[in-house]
Amino acid sequence: MRQVLSCLRRLARERSGNTFLIFAAAVTPLLALVGGGIDMGRSYLSETRLQQACDSGVLAARKALGSQVVTTGTVPTEVSVIGNRFFNGNFGEGAYGSRDRTFQMALESDFSISGLASASVPTTIMRIFGRTHIPVRVRCEAKLNYSNTDVMMVLDTTGSMDLTNAGDSETKITILRRVVKDFHAQLEGSKTPGVRIRYGFVPYSTNVNVGYLLRSDWMVNTASYEGRIAKSTGKTETVPKYKYTYQTLSGTRASLASWFDTECPGDTATWQMIAYGSGTGYEVWDTRVKGDTFACAPADGGFTVTPTRYTDYVYRTLKQEDGVETKEVYKWQYTSVALDVRSLKGSSGSALYKGGALRVRMYGNPSPTPENMSASFRGCIEERDTYQITDYDNVDLTKALDLDIDRVPQATQPGTQWRPILHEISFERAWKATGGSFSKQPVMTDENYLQASNYGVTACPSRAHKLAEMTASEVASYVDALRPEGSTYHDIGMIWGGRLLSPTGIFASENADVNQRPTTRHMIFLTDGETAPNDFSYGSYGIEPLSERRWSPSSPYSLTQTVEKRFSYACSEVKKKNITVWVIGFGTEMTDMLKSCAGPGHWFQADNADQLNDAFDAIAKAMGDLRIVQ
Repeated sequence: MRQVLSCLRRLARERSGNTFLIFAAAVTPLLALVGGGIDMGRSYLSETRLQQACDSGVLAARKALGSQVVTTGTVPTEVSVIGNRFFNGNFGEGAYGSRDRTFQMALESDFSISGLASASVPTTIMRIFGRTHIPVRVRCEAKLNYSNTDVMMVLDTTGSMDLTNAGDSETKITILRRVVKDFHAQLEGSKTPGVRIRYGFVPYSTNVNVGYLLRSDWMVNTASYEGRIAKSTGKTETVPKYKYTYQTLSGTRASLASWFDTECPGDTATWQMIAYGSGTGYEVWDTRVKGDTFACAPADGGFTVTPTRYTDYVYRTLKQEDGVETKEVYKWQYTSVALDVRSLKGSSGSALYKGGALRVRMYGNPSPTPENMSASFRGCIEERDTYQITDYDNVDLTKALDLDIDRVPQATQPGTQWRPILHEISFERAWKATGGSFSKQPVMTDENYLQASNYGVTACPSRAHKLAEMTASEVASYVDALRPEGSTYHDIGMIWGGRLLSPTGIFASENADVNQRPTTRHMIFLTDGETAPNDFSYGSYGIEPLSERRWSPSSPYSLTQTVEKRFSYACSEVKKKNITVWVIGFGTEMTDMLKSCAGPGHWFQADNADQLNDAFDAIAKAMGDLRIVQ
């Protein structure tokens, strides 16, 4: 026992083998510490790279996301492909020795795209402790955010919008309605709390319907129209008198319930003479009527519409001589006629323009008291003073007030004010149904010259809509009511799109920045055709060959060139207001004029529905700020 204890004491005092024993005792925790650091470093590097790949994938997917997601509620396949391509490019299969790599994307309720990525990273030294893999998992989300934004859509609603593009199954106007609704939904779904996005619309064709948006003191008291007045020739004649008798033969004529509308509907009834006879002192004829007619009485900025329905209605007219009479001979003098239009104004200068109709004696046969004709204001306006410009590099805005986007009318200066279009007072001096030519000078005749309103060349598009926050149902109701009619006058659309959007013009108080946040302003100008004015049209500058306000047959430019040069000038004036202009040609080739207005990267040629959707989608993405939010 003593020997054993002595041996243990010597061993305890021995120092030569302690280093090896200490190392042997410490090697296991050292391996765990160093190996864990190496493996954790690799997993951290993998997680960082995986996060970058996840962010890259959802950013690319959100950028590629089309507005069709609004209606389908799912991420389109082609968008998923793009997102996965970017993810794979940043974190390939087997990166850092990983395995079981996954990447999934989902569409959130605010139309952001979220992602979930995971991978399993192998260990090296930690493997000897039974930990063979470290799971890595990251989340990401990309969203298109918007600042305060005003969007003015200037939409061509000419008659050709009722046609169908090659390859499409719906008319252009139907497709436009759907795309605008999707565009609105995409912007609304992407905005954050506290952000204001407003929408405005200016449908245009032969003119624009902006009258009911204007203050009464922005409109003239007196306006001149291409009308006619009865003038005595100083002669008399003896002529037969006639009496008329009417008899219903078959069918029905029924008055239907009235309603209020902002527009006066066009008649759908057709009138056809089906029989005629005559004899000594009489004539007789039968007429068949089918369809509806609408009587419109002005009321509160709109009309009380009373329809009459004719169902195979046939009536007979008997015209019989009833003696003779001596009459003073009158003829029509076709000339410019000044009318007092103050009755169309509101109750005060600041009140909105009320509208209504004037009764003017321009109907029937010329006599001391011709029959009254109702001349209705439907909302379209004639432009204020201007001149025939020959040098568009040096436009005098003190004379071309129509091209001054911001100038506010003065009640004491009629040249600065706008004039109501009264569609029925639109006589084409001196054109008859059989032909003729324009006469700048007054003409005395017993002929009935053409009325533009009877030949479809006084089209007044749907009412313009000022900038306002709008719900989906409000946008749908508005665009669904757009009517295709009229000719293509691009300049008047650009002028009024700029006026309604400008932060420094007639609506400056409404268009100013809010909450000390700047507002970005965008105009989307869409057309389906080239400039196509008609010199017979009664539009924003009167009947052009007669009124000669901005153009005359002796001008150095054609009417088409005049409209296009004014469009280009107006576009440049709009962009001076820090407004971004986007131009879309829908079913038409983009002209140099339209491309120049928009500028590089801001114009689109959409030949069909898919391309139109892509154009609006590209604009929506360019308007927003794409960013990672998680």
